[in-house]
Amino acid sequence: MARISAPTQWIELDRGSNKPLTRQIVDGLRSDILRGRLHAGTRLAGARELAAALGVSRTTVDAAIGQLRAEGYVYGKQRSGTFVVQGLPDQLLSVGSAPTAPLAPGLARPPRLSARGVRMALSNSDAGRARSHAVPFALGIPALDAFPWRTWAQLTARFWRKLPPESLLYGDAAGYAPLRQAVAAHVRHARGIECSADQVFIVEGSQQGLDLATRLVVDPDDEVWVEDPGYNGARAAIESAGATLVPVPVDDEGLDVRTGRRLAPTARAAYVTPSHQYPLGVTLTATRRLALLEWAREADAWIIEDDYDSEYRYTSAPLPSLRTLDVDGRVVYIGTFSKTLFPALRMGYVIVPSHLVDAFRVARGVSGRHAPGVQQAVLAAFVEGGHYERHIRRMRTLYQERRAVLLERGRAWIPQLDFRPHDGGMHVVARLTAPLADQTIVAAARSVGLELAPVSAHSLVQKQQGLLLGFAGFSADRITRGCEQLARVMDRVASA
Repeated sequence: MARISAPTQWIELDRGSNKPLTRQIVDGLRSDILRGRLHAGTRLAGARELAAALGVSRTTVDAAIGQLRAEGYVYGKQRSGTFVVQGLPDQLLSVGSAPTAPLAPGLARPPRLSARGVRMALSNSDAGRARSHAVPFALGIPALDAFPWRTWAQLTARFWRKLPPESLLYGDAAGYAPLRQAVAAHVRHARGIECSADQVFIVEGSQQGLDLATRLVVDPDDEVWVEDPGYNGARAAIESAGATLVPVPVDDEGLDVRTGRRLAPTARAAYVTPSHQYPLGVTLTATRRLALLEWAREADAWIIEDDYDSEYRYTSAPLPSLRTLDVDGRVVYIGTFSKTLFPALRMGYVIVPSHLVDAFRVARGVSGRHAPGVQQAVLAAFVEGGHYERHIRRMRTLYQERRAVLLERGRAWIPQLDFRPHDGGMHVVARLTAPLADQTIVAAARSVGLELAPVSAHSLVQKQQGLLLGFAGFSADRITRGCEQLARVMDRVASA
């Protein structure tokens, strides 16, 4: 058997690391075995020799070898030494290599993803992309500078001072009861929705609500109407469930129900943003709302209503939700606190018809048991104390002011864009007045620190060109500077 006198050329000890030297030696020798540098049956150098080569004590080496024995990588023979075990499967002798390294020729491929996993991995969604900071004109960013942090901190401190021990146990899959009651009261007042707390489910953001609702009501290969252009996160959830997307065009009256009937009359479900269509900002008219509900009744279909930022309407009171017209129990309603409070909160809610309550409760428990209990308790106190309603009213006024600044500066300084504000929301749509590609503009703007979204990236069939500019999370000064930068970007792209 081969004896190795100094395997230390592959072991680098970092004496400034927090990781103990024993653990570093274990990791190094294990990696050598798994990479095939130390073959099965190889005799390791003696503990004294290894200690001298590595510049550590023999006690440290003995502890490392003992750990490797316990893990089953080496074994000892009395008066013969320590050896790498026989029988490690050849196909496993690459797991110590870097995760991104290509597999060596001849080695077995890793297990394949499921069909659902492939669909999720290939979905056109940026739901998992983190933002280290907010820059104009990023979408979905509320006014963090105007959030009542002191009130939130006081409510959080109060919770911990009066902590009931049972609040740290596993919670109800449907969510914290006081929060569900508060949500039911809020939507009754603000959105005209009559529901009981039992029909309210707290989820970790609207995206989880979309995923749960889709998996419950849609089977693989079912057809689902989606708005075109529309929200990519919803499409990703629907596609990952194995359903077939049916792009239905959106015009100034919202989803074109007549075209949807022609394209897929027996679709299983429809996903809509009726109060403030994403991304175009239009409102689904009363005529089309009734037509959509009539189709759902005839087709025995579900409607998933995403009411993501309906609180912010500037020319009238917020419109009643589509759910208020549903008499058949076909509408699953999804709302979120992430847009109205702060994105990191990751708190939303789903309101389901009464006949779906039991199934949704089980599905919610299977998908993640329950939302974080402390956050739910603080949010419940925030809503119950009237802080949420006051915050919405203040933000409605602030956002209207910031929207006005963006429209005034943009129209004055950027002639290549036609700003088309709608009645509400946290972003505006700007159509291109010149033959330019929106994704080219987005890339150029990103190079100078601006974050825009192209309308074309939200389109499936109707490849519309335009830009989406968020304004809610940025002061008047930042919006003004952003418009100056965007004007220069547009001039540069137009002259290229």
